[in-house]
Amino acid sequence: MQSSLMPFCRWLQDTSWATAIRTSLYAYPFIQLIHFSGLSLWLGTIAVADLRLLGVGSRRQTAGQVRDELFAWNWIGFCTVVLGGFLLFSAQATAYVVNPAFRVKLGMLVPAALVWHVFVQWKTRGWGQMSETPAIAKLAGLIELLLWISVVTAAVEIPSY
Repeated sequence: MQSSLMPFCRWLQDTSWATAIRTSLYAYPFIQLIHFSGLSLWLGTIAVADLRLLGVGSRRQTAGQVRDELFAWNWIGFCTVVLGGFLLFSAQATAYVVNPAFRVKLGMLVPAALVWHVFVQWKTRGWGQMSETPAIAKLAGLIELLLWISVVTAAVEIPSY
């Protein structure tokens, strides 16, 4: 698969904005800062909602109410992460596409963690309205937390390769 992506990665890496990001003294670290800030916002709102599903936190609000209040912030964080991640990827696309940790990160992020996240957000509205959180909701929240810990662990390993 990586061989079929390599021409696209070379083209992307050679675009003017990717070259500017890669060669500028400040652009890459600044975009990393934006990416990590968005990641903190995104994963922070996910963790709060999942922990509430697990019964951790204030009981003044149901998990559904917490999810509703964090919904906009969650997706603002997501959009920031995607934009920053794309810009960082474009600066060194040919190196990233062959990086095993990056491939594991994306392999878990897209089909597993992201799809699971949308599923849990969708189901939390119903689960969160009940007086007692169902066991399946707690399991879903725990699985989501573990998936995100796995994605972050893979991301941390990217510079090692």
